Amino acid sequence: MIIDTIIINCLLEGKEELSCVFIEKGKFVKFLDQSSLLSSQLNNVKVIDAKGLLMLPPLVETHVHLDKACIFSRCELHQGTLSEAIEQTANAKANFSYDDVYNRGKKVIEKAIKQGTSYMRTHVEIDPVIGLTGFRAIQQLKKDYAWGITLSLCVFPQEGLHNNAGTYELLEQALQLGADLLGGCPYTDSLPEKQIETLFELAVKYDVDLDFHLDFDLDIRHMLLPHVIEMTIKHHYQQRVTVGHVTKLSTLPMDQLLIIAERMSSAGVHLTALPSTDLFLMGREFDHNIPRGVAPLMPLSKAGVNCSISSNNIENPFTPYGDCSQVRQANLFANIAQLATKNELVQCLDWVSSDSAKLMGIEHYGIALNMSADAIFFPVSDRAEIIATIQSPSLGIKNGKVTFSRNDATLYPP
Repeated sequence: MIIDTIIINCLLEGKEELSCVFIEKGKFVKFLDQSSLLSSQLNNVKVIDAKGLLMLPPLVETHVHLDKACIFSRCELHQGTLSEAIEQTANAKANFSYDDVYNRGKKVIEKAIKQGTSYMRTHVEIDPVIGLTGFRAIQQLKKDYAWGITLSLCVFPQEGLHNNAGTYELLEQALQLGADLLGGCPYTDSLPEKQIETLFELAVKYDVDLDFHLDFDLDIRHMLLPHVIEMTIKHHYQQRVTVGHVTKLSTLPMDQLLIIAERMSSAGVHLTALPSTDLFLMGREFDHNIPRGVAPLMPLSKAGVNCSISSNNIENPFTPYGDCSQVRQANLFANIAQLATKNELVQCLDWVSSDSAKLMGIEHYGIALNMSADAIFFPVSDRAEIIATIQSPSLGIKNGKVTFSRNDATLYPP
């Protein structure tokens, strides 16, 4: 064993005494109580002093759109509806260039890294208007920022598939060029069910996972989730399919919700809630008793559905806000779902970390032997406090190397 890095003075969950963690070639290889560390072991190695901070696995962003981030200043909102957001973004997209997409995506990635995110699935629009320009720019970002974040590119037809000639061929070309998985947006297609079926067939052909934007309104009629579940079982794609938004679920009585939750769990279909976007866009047709319109993760999770929380959009017509903090998104969801106990707040953190890692199929994730040396450090004593106080991480490492650090603000009393 040739140790190259040692983290000293870190607080590990479930331990009262401070610990030190040994890293070799980007992997955790040994854990010791701080009191057992010999000074000679610090010779000829890089030392990272955690200064008593709580060490946790990094955050995981399962659903974000880097290619259309930070364009709100280019758009005009009047109704604040989903259809307007799609229209405004499509208009702006006509002027996207490689450098434009790269620079906006870079801005978001750098913010995300500083907020403790080490893994990210980004959806990338593919159609005859943008072609592969956005995809190529994000693909380059994936290479350039691999030191701080692992990007997974999900290509999808935002403007529809069967009503948008040439889109299928471009999706296939992107998959051939290295796209990591395939996404869908059936509610913009002239043939929604057919889009689902077509994308399953294409995903099977290239052996990639699927992630759908799905059931994004509050009308419980014409729900497409059952069809996705059916196709998942038909194609033996259990644990390889994710659905995002699914705001229709928020309108179901509990008995109906639990029936579909059981079907999702049996089929291994994951779910991502996107609270910031869904709160902003849903319920626009109401002038009182406005519904929250966010998928109810707690009963779904208790029924065995693997869930995550994510940002979706940053500063665009779908979501005019955002600082790329997954902790803030988890706190927002806790407010929406009225979650407050320690166990509930810990679950909210899991939805942006360990459960999200499971959704994305990330291997070697966690603070344990032989796991990737990826971690973030918080100035708290327990995980629930992170969500309750919207605590930002103070330090982060990826593959055993420091990626960011944050100093506390300084007060200057008279």
